[in-house]
Amino acid sequence: MVTEIKSPLAHLSQEQIDAIARELDELHDEVFADLGDRDAAYIHGIIDLQRRLALLGRVLLIPSFLPPAWVAGTAALSLAKILENMEIGHNVMHGQWDWMNHPVINSATWDWDSASSAESWKHSHNYVHHTFTNIRGKDKDLGYEIMRIDPEQPWHPVYLLQPAYNLLLMALFEWGVALHDMDQAAIRKGEKGWSEVKRDLKGIWSKGKRQILKDYVTWPLLSGPAAPLTVAANATANVVRNVWSHSIIFCGHFPDQTYTFSEEEVADETKGATYVRQLVGAANIDGGPLFHVISGNLGFQVEHHLFPDMPSTRYGEIAPRVREICERYGLPYNTGPFSTQLGMVHRTILRLAFPGGKPRPKPGPFRREDSDNDVAASPAEAA
Repeated sequence: MVTEIKSPLAHLSQEQIDAIARELDELHDEVFADLGDRDAAYIHGIIDLQRRLALLGRVLLIPSFLPPAWVAGTAALSLAKILENMEIGHNVMHGQWDWMNHPVINSATWDWDSASSAESWKHSHNYVHHTFTNIRGKDKDLGYEIMRIDPEQPWHPVYLLQPAYNLLLMALFEWGVALHDMDQAAIRKGEKGWSEVKRDLKGIWSKGKRQILKDYVTWPLLSGPAAPLTVAANATANVVRNVWSHSIIFCGHFPDQTYTFSEEEVADETKGATYVRQLVGAANIDGGPLFHVISGNLGFQVEHHLFPDMPSTRYGEIAPRVREICERYGLPYNTGPFSTQLGMVHRTILRLAFPGGKPRPKPGPFRREDSDNDVAASPAEAA
């Protein structure tokens, strides 16, 4: 039996919850009033950098029969794919740059180098996940419908295999996300008809086919005799990008400190309560400027969940103020080193493959030692 956990909202009055909403709304409006040339220059610069890295990778792969050239070309290509997926594609399709009114760099027209179509991803991620964040039974990103990552989730024998298929998901993450967009739970429950399933499969195949042709047919043919090495380079770059994306995204959602909500807890939820749910349902990752750029600034997952439409470069600027609000209202500000967060995630996936499992440490009042040490709470889940 799972122990009942006190809601992180329990110690807050309705007046305090409303005040949190006002403060965060003001912070959002203050940033958007300040957006301008430096922000536009950043996204144009990142897109230019990504394209130059992709071109560099292709040039370096020309003499790919030389091992150093193959390694260098594959590394450049991997970094280009990571930037395109994390800092550009994810954030542009969130509408973070729509304020520029650019004809191409906007959420309505942008598509990314991934197996998921922009349309299906924006529905499952921007709408479903960011609306119902960490609500059990509503947020399809809780375990991606195939893993048990919270003791509140009922155990099933299929979860015994989750440490193995998690490794497969890491390597093929873009394809896992594409299939996840179909809402497999609705299919199993009979809530989604076969006509819809066929339509979704057709969309996945349409986008996936273009990805396969680009990476494993077109580029190799252009490489001539080096075609097999080009296939290997493209496959390696895709796996590197997938593993990195999987790690960053899982670290932002599944460490011990994140809180999951029942549907009853969020009934009649006010705007302030929604903000608090976003605050305690995400976890940040400590890191330097380069780390944050190649993670799409999702090392600031807390800030991203508060303001998914805010340009990612502003998350680091507002993080101290978000943290101060958490301190003032006795809320946790969840953050920790990459190795700590990733260790928690994979330990949880391994432990919860088996029945039972103690509840993860849940958010309590802000603790000064957390702020001073800047380290996530110690794992307390026992075997």
